[in-house]
Amino acid sequence: MDRRHFLATTALAASASLLPAVASTTTAAAPSPGMDMFKRVNFGTDGLGLNAREYATLLHEAVTARPFPADFYSNGGVIEEIEKAFAECLGKQAAMFVPTGTLANHIAIRKLAGNDRRVLVQAESHLYNDSGDCAEVLSGLNLIPLAAGGRMPMLDEVKQWVERSAHGRVEMKVGAISIESPIRRLDHQMVPFAELQRVSAYAREQGIRLHLDGARLFNLPQHSGRSVRDYAALFDTVYVSLWKHFNGSTGAILAGDASFIEGLYHTRRMFGGSLPRAWPNVALVPRYLEHYAEDYARAWQSTERLIALLEADGRFRVRRIPDGTSRFFLGVAGVAPDVFSQRIASANVYLPQAIPDTGEFPIDVNATILRMTPDALARIFIGAIG
Repeated sequence: MDRRHFLATTALAASASLLPAVASTTTAAAPSPGMDMFKRVNFGTDGLGLNAREYATLLHEAVTARPFPADFYSNGGVIEEIEKAFAECLGKQAAMFVPTGTLANHIAIRKLAGNDRRVLVQAESHLYNDSGDCAEVLSGLNLIPLAAGGRMPMLDEVKQWVERSAHGRVEMKVGAISIESPIRRLDHQMVPFAELQRVSAYAREQGIRLHLDGARLFNLPQHSGRSVRDYAALFDTVYVSLWKHFNGSTGAILAGDASFIEGLYHTRRMFGGSLPRAWPNVALVPRYLEHYAEDYARAWQSTERLIALLEADGRFRVRRIPDGTSRFFLGVAGVAPDVFSQRIASANVYLPQAIPDTGEFPIDVNATILRMTPDALARIFIGAIG
């Protein structure tokens, strides 16, 4: 086992003992033979992209595999089991279920900032662009966007804003820094670990608290050689999506120190986030948490083989992203993109819409690629050119 795979799997293996046993199938396998489900290769999703019938089938299996403890207003039961498992995975003392990532990010920076209302964020982050100004409107925070067009504010830019805030005519302090990695709006690029270390060290010197928007955090070890615990250790709080990788219907985990998480469910309830029964949303998560790193590594092994076969054909071009994680771009010569994707779809392979100005398809790597061999997929791709 190589170092990256070891780092990616160690934390997950450590947490597996905290989760009750469920039906032992990997993410790529259909749970029941003969069913016309769980067969599509979907290059447009983070996880498996389960449809309603597939989710209902797996949900039934999850609740009948053992005595299944339901939660009450998002407390206790399987919710508590998952919270403990993720806290262990991330090396944090405690964790709390939150129904959406938007709310997890909001609650985190709201409490981290306290009375120091300025919060430094990436200009390209989900928190700044896709959360409806919730931090400003609902919590009176002042989000300062940095590194426009780039991945990460460099340390000099962070220092400039911290000093500018402290030495204005009205002294203001930066209360928190929020960083997203991988960054969805930048095609899942990751922030260099060394830069995270520098900003984290400076923030701690200044008494500024840090939050990691790690919606897709569990992809990073495969590409960076750093474990999820390595990343989480640089931050006071961490958010992880439960549906992007672990095939919940929705949901997020917010992890941090026990003193931070204690009583935070009251804030969750204040914002309308304490679902009366949250267990149907997350019942599948234990099944996929245990094997995620292994399946993601295998998915990339198959993807590399597929890429090699397509490039050898000569009519396909692959564009990788610097510091990329789960996405690359595929161009096809000799056929219109929409015609190509329609032909691919007839073979039970889904491609997202091609980018209009380039004709390239954004390809997201996930465990559905394990449902076919790379050679079989290559034959489908090559045959679709016509």
